[in-house]
Amino acid sequence: MGTDILILSGPELNLIWLGLFIILIVIELFTVGLTTIWFAAGALAALAANALGAGLVVQIIIFLAVSCVLLIFTRPWAAKHLNRKCIRTNYEGKIGKVIRITQKVDNLEQTGASIVDGQEWSVRSKSDSETLDTGALAKVVDVSGVKLIVEKYEEEP
Repeated sequence: MGTDILILSGPELNLIWLGLFIILIVIELFTVGLTTIWFAAGALAALAANALGAGLVVQIIIFLAVSCVLLIFTRPWAAKHLNRKCIRTNYEGKIGKVIRITQKVDNLEQTGASIVDGQEWSVRSKSDSETLDTGALAKVVDVSGVKLIVEKYEEEP
């Protein structure tokens, strides 16, 4: 009894590279993270190398080289230019909002709160010397950890 060595031929390798290409494209469609698309291109390049008669080692080198080169040199450009619609995260969306104070804001006493979009936030004044009474309006100018940093807001007549 001898050991059988698995030797893949051209048509079998075509199916493997094609299958890998399809799997990577499907993953990219579900994640839309611009990560597996570069490896899908590498699989396509390896498929082409196989069609031209290159050996398995050369195909693997081409797969890795094309994938890495595309990932390193084109991903930053693609991420910058293809993902222009930036959705503000929870805290970024609070900056610039006018809020009503639900607990007196006093930095020295470390008090202050407000309900913003249904969530209670700790509130601190931008200036330690400024206090804001309950019911006052304030404008969010920054977020520090889990605290909204505000300044007094005067309604325009």
